[in-house]
Amino acid sequence: MGKIYISGLQVDTLIGVYDWERTSPTSLLLDITLTADLSRAMQSDDVSDTIDYAKVAECIVETGKHSTFELLEAFGNAVMEDVCRQFPVKGITVKITKPGILPNAQAVAVELQRDSI
Repeated sequence: MGKIYISGLQVDTLIGVYDWERTSPTSLLLDITLTADLSRAMQSDDVSDTIDYAKVAECIVETGKHSTFELLEAFGNAVMEDVCRQFPVKGITVKITKPGILPNAQAVAVELQRDSI
């Protein structure tokens, strides 16, 4: 077993509860941790034996392009569902950071986790 990390992935999506948040896409920052069986790749040194993190990032960016959620939690659930459906992961953790949304804080964030179904 092993872990793959993608840190600071910028994803533009329409998200927010308030009308002023829904006028244009917001740039979110995602930190993703994938738990997967990496033993074959460790031996073979072949990208086809691992999870292609560029394709995972592309999947997540595409999820953002087509999303119109109000809540970070709902968006995070969609990200986890898409990744778990398309890639052989055993588990996923997604931290979503929304910068500049509160006047007295740099950012707000939620972190969600699930085991693959």
